[in-house]
Amino acid sequence: MWAHSMTVQDYQDLIDRGWRRSGKYVYKPIMNQTCCPQYTIRCQALRFQTSKSHKKVLKKMLKFISKGDVSKAVSEEEPMDSHIEDAVSCGFVHRSESHVSEAELTPLNEDHTDRVENKDEEKGETEEEVNVKKAELASLQIRGDKDAAVPGEPSPSTKTVHAPPKPGKGADLSKPPCRKAKDIRKERKLQKLLQNQRCTLEGSPLQAEHQALLLQNSKSTANQPKSIEDFIFVPLPDDAPHKLEVRLVPVSFEDPQFKSSFNQSATLFAKYQMAVHKDTPSECGENEFTRFLCDSPLEAENPPNGPECGYGSFHQQYWLDGKIIAVGVIDILPYCVSSVYLYYDPDYSFLSLGVYSALREIAFTRQLHEKAPDLRFYYMGFYIHSCPKMRYKGVRKEQRLGDVDLRSLTGFHFALSQSQSPAQDLAEIIGDLCNGLFCSFML
Repeated sequence: MWAHSMTVQDYQDLIDRGWRRSGKYVYKPIMNQTCCPQYTIRCQALRFQTSKSHKKVLKKMLKFISKGDVSKAVSEEEPMDSHIEDAVSCGFVHRSESHVSEAELTPLNEDHTDRVENKDEEKGETEEEVNVKKAELASLQIRGDKDAAVPGEPSPSTKTVHAPPKPGKGADLSKPPCRKAKDIRKERKLQKLLQNQRCTLEGSPLQAEHQALLLQNSKSTANQPKSIEDFIFVPLPDDAPHKLEVRLVPVSFEDPQFKSSFNQSATLFAKYQMAVHKDTPSECGENEFTRFLCDSPLEAENPPNGPECGYGSFHQQYWLDGKIIAVGVIDILPYCVSSVYLYYDPDYSFLSLGVYSALREIAFTRQLHEKAPDLRFYYMGFYIHSCPKMRYKGVRKEQRLGDVDLRSLTGFHFALSQSQSPAQDLAEIIGDLCNGLFCSFML
């Protein structure tokens, strides 16, 4: 339906029931008739915790801004200190014959020859073959003695003989167990902090209690996972090669910031649509851009108990070195921030701007919650399982699927039964949904 004017509360009630807007057109998918079921994604921003993949995206952006680094991490796992120790202590390091000392070449005794004879007899070898092997081993010993006597000359002959590893030994209990380098750094940091406190504080019970409290606080802070804000609001060096600024601009031609950046934003939209969605120039002109992402039926409101920016439709512009590289179109409503669309410069796709903008919008929802306590959700639009372009929404594996009520689950079963992909069962679909940024889905 067309909505030329609508209050933010009315639209809040609609999206809670599965409606969305495209410009001024408000619609709801008919789940039992569509070939591609569309599920509303809602994230509880206050409970959101960054995963390993999220931290990689945030660190990548931070390195690019602070150091200009565009390279990707080679290893995904934390380095293990024991890897180097194992490599050094390994008894099977290859050495040339010229580096083998005479003391290391022990002569063959009767026990060795007896074992060789018994083993050969079990295999059905003749006594003559056993004697040949003895002669070869003896010649190897003689050559080793010659090589040790003349270390400057390389040996032209055989390989170094090493005793085979004995099976069933297991791990070396004399060595410490493998530990992650991250845990070792934390332990060293705590030890250093404790040592500094011992130097500054002396013996009184009050000081000792204060010292223990500081140590406990340091342990608790070290064990807490980093939030989005810990990566975003990091002080940058003065000589940082890049500068990133996020501006919130209301969608109104009466606003001077929106009006001055309109041409640049429309040009970026056309570049994105043609590169990513393969649109023709006629399909992504200024008129199409205005109808799709600038026209909004929401009436701007600024109540005293709401956020400072008020409610309504906004463009969240990402300015890098004085140039717009991405724009997130959002609606700020009484209970949530609703993500409408995102377009970005394809030249900066290596920064994973789809995921990065979603994380920034979650952090922005938390900021608005401080002023407006009822505003605590983040809506990411629809999730379409069969659409590859929706994969950026599936970057997190939640521990549980929260807030799925009976009505939503029943509708989900019904939509699945009408789908044209019967090979994908319910467990597979829910498993894929659990990999998303959301905490619940609704119809």
